Amino acid sequence: MPVQAKLLIRREKRSCPEDSGDQTNSDLVFSNSLITRVLRDKIGTVVPVSTPLETESSARVGMGTVHDLLEAKGKQGALALDLDRAIVDAAAAYLADEDQAVGYLFSGWTQAALPHKRLADDQVWEIRTERVTLLVEPGRKPNPLPGLPHINVGVPYGSRARLIMLYLQTEALKTNSREIELGRSLRAWFSRLGIAPGGKSIRDVREQAERISRCRLSFHLAASGGNPGGLKNQNIVDDALFLDTHDPDQGSLFLEKAKLSESFFEQLKKHPVPIEEAAIRVISNNSMALDIYCWLSYRLHVLKAPTPVSWAALKIQFGAGFGKLAHFKHKFLPNLALAQAVYRDAKVEVDERGLILRPSRPPVAPRQVAAR
Repeated sequence: MPVQAKLLIRREKRSCPEDSGDQTNSDLVFSNSLITRVLRDKIGTVVPVSTPLETESSARVGMGTVHDLLEAKGKQGALALDLDRAIVDAAAAYLADEDQAVGYLFSGWTQAALPHKRLADDQVWEIRTERVTLLVEPGRKPNPLPGLPHINVGVPYGSRARLIMLYLQTEALKTNSREIELGRSLRAWFSRLGIAPGGKSIRDVREQAERISRCRLSFHLAASGGNPGGLKNQNIVDDALFLDTHDPDQGSLFLEKAKLSESFFEQLKKHPVPIEEAAIRVISNNSMALDIYCWLSYRLHVLKAPTPVSWAALKIQFGAGFGKLAHFKHKFLPNLALAQAVYRDAKVEVDERGLILRPSRPPVAPRQVAAR
């Protein structure tokens, strides 16, 4: 049975809580970045429905990507075809964004990422895949009460931690300096992503900044010739990103500058992955979609042939917090669709065994990277 007749996500919810991945609000089909409408015939059989694009050649008439539909029929026209609204909204926002800004992150983060949800403050986070092992140890801070033990801070987690890390790495590469401007520059960057710079958002940013500042990480990367590379028991930054005022009305104030650790900065310069800020802006509240997008940005353009990735391997990399594989698939598939909505050229197929990755153009053209 063809994949488009088997792999569907049922209409369930319209709400999309931050980092939950619950964007499952219509029947979807995933194949080669193709998201097509499906109907049921009178006996309940799923029938793929091709959507002809009147201005396209016959080679592309069979099934159009959501991006093609938006360009041919507009947002309301695409929604009239009963496509998933979350996917249409994401693709439309991405296509309408004319910002050509490029962000960067260390390739290790595209292969093993931070947790999606908060862990116990003393819990170590570890991911082991065929390519990389990531170990993140929570930091500690002094107890303000004399004689009491240190306080465990916990490892960074969720979308805000990822965005802070992306900002630090992008600014370091753009300026070719370990020193990074914070304060107004960081707040302005979050504003560009559509994240309000006050209230709960800034409290979340401060919390994740403290966790990033205090944690220690190890990346063990598999290398050709059997010689492993990476980072071992390193801080991400040499100095804290904030100044603890001990004032309940102020909390922690961001410093004007921070400095990446020398080891992390050197690895970042050797192994940067360029990504589109326009894509990040659309999915900035969803940590799993961010992880999938960054992974596809790293993997697809270097492939020479179609490459299968099993569900078991995907769960290890993206779903370490899930118990059952079925629960992981339920979260992963709509987030894959969101990642493809902001990576137009991503060619990914889904079958009962996992994904098939096909060689694809990178999201950022080489000339944009050269202009850095």
